[in-house]
Amino acid sequence: MNRQGDRGSALSGYRVLDLTDERGMLCSRYLADMGAEVIRVEKPGGSARSPFFWATNLGKLGITLNVEVEPGQEIFKRLVESADVLVESQPPGYLEALGLGYPQLGQINPPLVMASITDFGNSGPYRDYKSCDMVASALGGQMYVCGEPQSPPLKPFGNQSYYLASIFAAIGILLALWNRHTSGRGQHIDISLPECVAATLDHVLVRYFYQGVIARRQGSLHWNNAFRIFPCRDGYILLSLLQQWETLVEWLDSEGMADDLTDEKWLDRENRLKQLDHIIAVLERWTRSHSVAELVEQGQLMRFPWAEVTSIPGLVNSPQLKERNFFIEVEHPEPGKRYKFPGAPCKLSRSPWRVGSRVPKVGEHNKQIYHGELGLSEEEIEALIKDGVI
Repeated sequence: MNRQGDRGSALSGYRVLDLTDERGMLCSRYLADMGAEVIRVEKPGGSARSPFFWATNLGKLGITLNVEVEPGQEIFKRLVESADVLVESQPPGYLEALGLGYPQLGQINPPLVMASITDFGNSGPYRDYKSCDMVASALGGQMYVCGEPQSPPLKPFGNQSYYLASIFAAIGILLALWNRHTSGRGQHIDISLPECVAATLDHVLVRYFYQGVIARRQGSLHWNNAFRIFPCRDGYILLSLLQQWETLVEWLDSEGMADDLTDEKWLDRENRLKQLDHIIAVLERWTRSHSVAELVEQGQLMRFPWAEVTSIPGLVNSPQLKERNFFIEVEHPEPGKRYKFPGAPCKLSRSPWRVGSRVPKVGEHNKQIYHGELGLSEEEIEALIKDGVI
């Protein structure tokens, strides 16, 4: 079968059906970037478009289909027959009630790999609770350790649980496809948003499991006190507090800003940790007297792992990212418009990860799929449109 996927890429020749909302759209986009042909299935009329929607649906084909009616379910089953992967983020039990759950679809296509991204997974006491990214961040433990010590917990910016779920789902799909090469069988992948969040808190959980330490909010101070964000004349810098201590103190002293840090008592690391607030106060007076560029340039020459806390315009204009062609331009659905998006997060030398073409218009590939592949006549397609099936 002739498929659209990117020839020469890792997933060239694989077909993916996409029944996701914001929880999983990035997962299927990554699969498209890896070369798979991804068919996004939307309800007739389509989904609301936004910059987030455009960014997470690049490189996909787009069809409309109402899977809540019997004719739509039968068409979807026909699509599943030729699919390698189905990614969905519907509430638990929703697809099963329509006859489209993994037990039913696995009978139609035993090699099918199906990934379900849900708020709490397909089991457990919270299975049917209502949720969102904020809830996943709160219940997953992430929010508890973010923020200033004397302030309420804070949520990291963006839909982090959705991004994490998409990444872990993509990893699970790749593992399942690899297993299928030897077993010949597909499998179901069950992804829970809070579990994806908790999986990234190893630095917090390991200390609790082995030392009984309950992590506290530390603001911009790194969890192990190694780094902190400091203000400069024109921005902020991420600065290491304890690394190469004597070299750092010599630098401050050469500018007459070391205060009492030249005293021998500060050579004891444990003493420095006990009186970290004083060290922070001295360093902050010093950083405020410099520009970010001055400190980063000199710090890197002295092998300090320091960096500017980059603004969004600064990130877009980063000479490092420009040299590596990270940001890419993609055609917008409206003629004559082009937009920039983040590009591939890794570079493969033999099977490139390529960010695909523009986001599909609503139902743009209906004719290609329904007529060209399923063999439906124009009269049948018109009837399905009239009945609200596609």
